[in-house]
Amino acid sequence: MEARAVRKYIRSSPRKMRRVVNVVRGETVADAVHALTFMPQAVTSTVVKTIQSAVHNLIDQNPDERLDEESLIVQEIRVDEGPRFKRFRPSSRGRAHPYKKRLCHLTVVVGTPDDADEL
Repeated sequence: MEARAVRKYIRSSPRKMRRVVNVVRGETVADAVHALTFMPQAVTSTVVKTIQSAVHNLIDQNPDERLDEESLIVQEIRVDEGPRFKRFRPSSRGRAHPYKKRLCHLTVVVGTPDDADEL
């Protein structure tokens, strides 16, 4: 069994978010959430919320089965690039320097350990 959660248009660059996501890839959900609570980056709360959303999606999809939340695994966690806000900074002599505010999309797939063996 597996379930996924997607969070889009996160106001952080994909490069900054991938540093956080690479730490928890392949870990159990409990270990991933525990590790993220001690990281200093600002996006860790967003990653924790998305992981917990995927866990609750799995529970909602299978209401008849008893799932041990401690044994669930983060099977896939992916950060994709989103659209960019194009902004301009005033510069000397009436010029303008462009810069981009990057956004990203986060996808988390959580499943039971027997699903991870089949992949």
